[in-house]
Amino acid sequence: MNATLPMPSLRRSAAALAAFALSAGALAADPIKVGLALDISGPFATGGAEARDGINLAVKLLGNKLGGQPAEFLQADTAGSPDQAKQVVDRFIQRDKIDFFTGPTPSNVALAVGPTLFAAKVPFVTSNPGPSQYAGAQCNPYFFGSAYQNDTWDEAAGKYATEKGFKSAVLIAPNYPAGRDHLTGFKRRFTGNVAGEIYSKVGQLDYAAELAQMRAAKPEAVFFFLPGAMGINFIKQFVASGLSKDITLVTTPASADEDTIAAVGEPMLGLFSTSQWSHDLPNAANEKFVAEFRRAYNRYPTFYAAQAYDVIMALDAAVRDVGGKVQDKPAVLKALKAAKFDSVRGPFKYGNNNFPVQDYYLRVIGKNSEGKITNRTLSTPLKAYRDAYFEQCPLKS
Repeated sequence: MNATLPMPSLRRSAAALAAFALSAGALAADPIKVGLALDISGPFATGGAEARDGINLAVKLLGNKLGGQPAEFLQADTAGSPDQAKQVVDRFIQRDKIDFFTGPTPSNVALAVGPTLFAAKVPFVTSNPGPSQYAGAQCNPYFFGSAYQNDTWDEAAGKYATEKGFKSAVLIAPNYPAGRDHLTGFKRRFTGNVAGEIYSKVGQLDYAAELAQMRAAKPEAVFFFLPGAMGINFIKQFVASGLSKDITLVTTPASADEDTIAAVGEPMLGLFSTSQWSHDLPNAANEKFVAEFRRAYNRYPTFYAAQAYDVIMALDAAVRDVGGKVQDKPAVLKALKAAKFDSVRGPFKYGNNNFPVQDYYLRVIGKNSEGKITNRTLSTPLKAYRDAYFEQCPLKS
C-alpha cells in the first residue's frame, strides 16, 4: 500500500516549500553594501571626482558584484567637511546597514568618522588618507590604510632632496592633519637646512605672501604638499614669479599628477615628485587599469583613481575569500589583511598597523613620445618601506 498525504497536507507542504524558497531567494539576493564618502565638492573635489571614476570603473569591470555576490555601492558627497561626513556615516550605518566603508579624501575627515565606524564594526578601507594617528597609537583592526601612510611620500622626497645635494629648503602645506604629517615626513629624511616652514589655509588660492617669504629665504628647493586647486594655483604663481629659475620644486602626486598637469600645462615641466604609484609602472594589473581607464574616460588616471580602484579590488578579494559571509567580522578582517588581489602598484602587504609595506618612486614631469606632458618614473628611493609609526601600534602582524 502506497503511503500518501491527505490533499490538504500536500497543499500546506507545497506552500511551505514555496515560502521557504522565496525566503532563501530573498536572503541570497541581499546585496553587500559599500558606503562611499566622496568629496565631489569643496577643496578636495578634484581628488574626490578621480576616486569616484576609479571606483566606478572597478565596479563596472566586476559586474556590480563583490566576490561574485551582488553588491550595492552607495555614494555621498562629504565636501571635505568632518561634520557633513559624520552625518553621511551615521546614515550609512543606521539606515543603509553598510558592510564596508571607503573614502573620503582628507585626513581630518577620516579621523572624524573613524570612531563611529569602528564602534559599529564596519571595516574602513581608505582610498586616500593615511593619518599618523591611525598608523600609531590609535591604530584599529577595522581601519586599513590601503593607499599609503601620510608621511611616506615625503620621506621619499626628503631622501631624494638629500641625495640631490640640496643644502636648504622651504616647506609649505595646508594647516590640517595631513599637511602636518607630510612636512614631518620630509623633515625626517632631509638632512639640509629647513629655511622656512609655512602652513597656509586649507583651500587657499593666493600665495603672494608665501612666495615673498620664499624669495627672502633663498632656498635651493621648495617642498610643497598642496592638493587640488591649492597646488594648481601655487605652481602657476611660483613659475610666474620667476622663482623657478633658481629654486627646484619637489612635491607629492597630490600636486603633480595628471589632473594638475592638465590644469597647469607647460609650467609643470621638470617638476619632481614621489609616489607609491605611477601610470607607467610595468605590471599586468596596472597596464590593464590604465588601458581601461583611458578607454572609459579618455585621459590618464591619477593616483586618486588608482587607489580607489585598488580598494574595490581588495574588497572583491576579501568577499570572495569569506564566501560572501560578510557578517563574520573576524574572517573579513583576516581576508582584508591578507590582501590577496593584484594591486596596480605591484607587490605590497600590510604591516602590523594595517598600512602598506611598499615601494615609493621618484618621478619627473616631461613630454612623452607623443608630445604629451606627463609623469615618467625615474627610480625607487624607498623599497618595501613601512611607515615610521608601526612600532607604536599594539596590533600584531
